[in-house]
Amino acid sequence: MIKEVIVVEGKQDIAAVKRAVDAECIATDGFNLLPRTISRIEDAYKRRGIIILTDPDSAGERIRKYLARRFAEAKHAFVPREQAYANDDIGIEQASPEAIRDALSKVRLHEWQPSSEFSWQDIIINRLTGVPDATFRRAAVGESLGIGYANAKGFFYRLNHYGVTRAEFTGALNKLDNAANLSSGVEEPNYGD
Repeated sequence: MIKEVIVVEGKQDIAAVKRAVDAECIATDGFNLLPRTISRIEDAYKRRGIIILTDPDSAGERIRKYLARRFAEAKHAFVPREQAYANDDIGIEQASPEAIRDALSKVRLHEWQPSSEFSWQDIIINRLTGVPDATFRRAAVGESLGIGYANAKGFFYRLNHYGVTRAEFTGALNKLDNAANLSSGVEEPNYGD
């Protein structure tokens, strides 16, 4: 059983999480955060801690930001967009148990003292913006790091606010580039022993 209480948006999300893991959940009912719901989340936050697992869409991101401001030491889990899409709908309720377990295995803590580990140059140099496949690259690196998909500005924010290290970032980029090289048939250069 997961110690923390998982905060999701709706009842169908709770059902999806319970298919994946043994955990207690609280639904926000979308952005309709009633005082009694906030009170339940606050109680869970104080007693056991919470993991925020909202839908990978703009509404889910607004709910996440609101909760993160209110509960500064909440943990965050992100299911990648492509793993939360089915039946012309996007949300945690569409994610497979494996996708939910994977997201929960990469939980991150939002740091209110952001690092300055990454600069905008890191985003540009690593082709995470300004190139045709930047969206794909951000999604793949975000999935590997457990920070989810975001536009370039949001991705830059997450790199510096969710405790991502330079080594993790480099590893995720190498994993992406190696996979791309393998799928295109390009072999790594052999520089000898």
